[in-house]
Amino acid sequence: MKLFVIAGEPSGDALGGALMAGLKTLAPDTRFTGIGGPQMEAQGLSSLFPMDDLSVMGLAEILPKYFHLKRRIRETADAIAAEAPDAVITIDSPDFCLRVLALARAKAPGLKTIHYVAPSVWAWRPGRAAKMARHVDHVLALLPFEPPYMEAAGMTCDFVGHPIAAEPVASVAEAQAFRAAHDIAPDAPLLLALPGSRRGEIERLGPVFSDTLARLSVPGLRVVIPTVPARAEQVRALSHAWPGAPVILDAASTPPDIKRAAFRAADAALAASGTVSLELAAASTPMVIAYRMNALTSAIITRMLRIDTVTLVNLVSESRAVPEFLGPDCRPDRIAPALQGLLTDPAARAAQLEAMHLTMSRLGREGPPPGLRAAQSVLTACALPA
Repeated sequence: MKLFVIAGEPSGDALGGALMAGLKTLAPDTRFTGIGGPQMEAQGLSSLFPMDDLSVMGLAEILPKYFHLKRRIRETADAIAAEAPDAVITIDSPDFCLRVLALARAKAPGLKTIHYVAPSVWAWRPGRAAKMARHVDHVLALLPFEPPYMEAAGMTCDFVGHPIAAEPVASVAEAQAFRAAHDIAPDAPLLLALPGSRRGEIERLGPVFSDTLARLSVPGLRVVIPTVPARAEQVRALSHAWPGAPVILDAASTPPDIKRAAFRAADAALAASGTVSLELAAASTPMVIAYRMNALTSAIITRMLRIDTVTLVNLVSESRAVPEFLGPDCRPDRIAPALQGLLTDPAARAAQLEAMHLTMSRLGREGPPPGLRAAQSVLTACALPA
């Protein structure tokens, strides 16, 4: 079987690498061509061009590369036509991938197409599913409630599990070792602060987090701030006067197992909205979610949202166990009492821990790895008539 696989960013490369490994297990004769990064290349892919060519986001970043990206779209569609694969698998990056599929389908109308990562039409812009259905036959979904939305738009869809469910979790011994390595007492209350990974997020949330921490009454509190390399200096400058003698974990020098140990060692977290809520759930770390966008974006998104919570733990567990403080509610005087409760009241933690366990179970923690489930779904989809 010949498959053309496309990923446009590191998260897609990770999904693609696991999918390819699963396919090599279930169908060892599968041959891959396409576009990907180091994890897909480790599974034998020779990328048509560097994946970094596609890793741009935001209008300011895309405009200077507009004609270059258009050329890459044509090159990719031409390569698909020349390869004549049994199926094309696109992974996230819908702006690029759907344009490629439109051109590729124009050249080969019977081409089987599979897309990995369903658009979040359950949250906003439901019309995206219908737009995708013009070019996609089958969808691999990360969340258990997504298949009905895809099927209603005319595609087949399988829930294959979320990659967070397959990631290792630090042991109690590793969590204790983390505390010892950073001079944090075994019984000291420990808070993770996660103000986001983008400059604008940190600029907006940093002062809110600072004021929130100042309002806490938790003797001996320590704070750990994991951050990405590009934002480490910004976070360091922002947090130097925070209480809790903050420890900054720069991903450039912090192996993933140390970050996992920090998550497991923490008693609670104050986090920006995003998939980090699932990382915290995997580590059984209770959390408070806070997020503030610029005024224009907030007004637009608020009008378009179709759900009453944006936290994936709440959505997957069908609970509202994780408190959220979004937009106008993202205020230290409201956030601090919720965080105080998580750090000092076992009853406040219990409901979250139950919701987190249910979330990880529903995301596939007890089942086969997502890469293997995705591979089986691809093989089943390829056996169906186009």
